[in-house]
Amino acid sequence: MRIVVSGTHATGKSTLISDFALTRPEFAVLPDPFDLVDAGPGSGSFVAQLRFSAERLLDPALPPAVIAERGPLDFLAYLAAIDELGRAGSAAELVHREAALAARAMAEVDLLVLLAPDAIAVPEDEDPELREAMADALLDLAGDPDLTGTARILELAGDPATRLAALRSAVSGWSSGHAL
Repeated sequence: MRIVVSGTHATGKSTLISDFALTRPEFAVLPDPFDLVDAGPGSGSFVAQLRFSAERLLDPALPPAVIAERGPLDFLAYLAAIDELGRAGSAAELVHREAALAARAMAEVDLLVLLAPDAIAVPEDEDPELREAMADALLDLAGDPDLTGTARILELAGDPATRLAALRSAVSGWSSGHAL
């Protein structure tokens, strides 16, 4: 089973994945591309992270059971958000250009977990305006079956324990009908 945990910054993705991995060690953890891709600020960084996240999902050597922090839709959503906020001149063009790669990668995903930004408050230096715009854009993109393919979508809110229980239940329900 391939799981992607998506959400805007400071929504508890790392915490959920870490807690899940402790209970399901058969899942390989793919860290946040933000921590692995050094592309500088702005839309170029989001494109680089999108490509990195897509390429790892398309890698034929990827283990059968993985949980990834962020996927290509996250970075499409950031590009859409900076365009909506008027922060980049060509971000809409980048969204259009990178959508095909994102869709190919998402075709490899079984479960897309969307974390609501409501559980964690952020200070001003975390750019709450971008955070909100990205969260809205991510929900819009996740509603497009051309981008999400056949991935099951699970929206989670609430405290970490509630989120973990819901994810574990979804995976157990899926696992009972499929081999990992």
